[in-house]
Amino acid sequence: MKKIKLVSALVLSSFSGMIWANDITGLWKNIDDKTGSSKAVLEIRQESNGSYTAKIIKVTPRPGYTPKETCVSCPAPYTNKPILGLDVLTGLKADGENNYVGGKILDPLSGKIYSTKARLSPNGKRITLRGYVGVSALGRSQTWIRHD
Repeated sequence: MKKIKLVSALVLSSFSGMIWANDITGLWKNIDDKTGSSKAVLEIRQESNGSYTAKIIKVTPRPGYTPKETCVSCPAPYTNKPILGLDVLTGLKADGENNYVGGKILDPLSGKIYSTKARLSPNGKRITLRGYVGVSALGRSQTWIRHD
């Protein structure tokens, strides 16, 4: 009986680790691909339709940079909205193991919206987002790190 309980516990704990590794919900630090420093903390949540949305919950201060408070150059419905609390990633959907497609991401500094796809690392601690116009080869990648 003790062996069955031990085996069951091991199977369930390894299974729950796999579920967590595939889950992108939670808090993430957005890392600037040019400077390597954190720009913001974002919260990814799953919507009722199964897609994922991320909102800015904290803007990280950086030396020599004064963060904008509103999305001035952004298109409607984002125009003049506060950056803090802004949904910048919308419509991202799971597409196989650790892959996500079909999203839109807003760059609140430039006001541009890009198509987005993402890949979660096998350990679930990093997500690489690719923002692009047209084809993904004509885009730029950014890494987000899971925030503790």
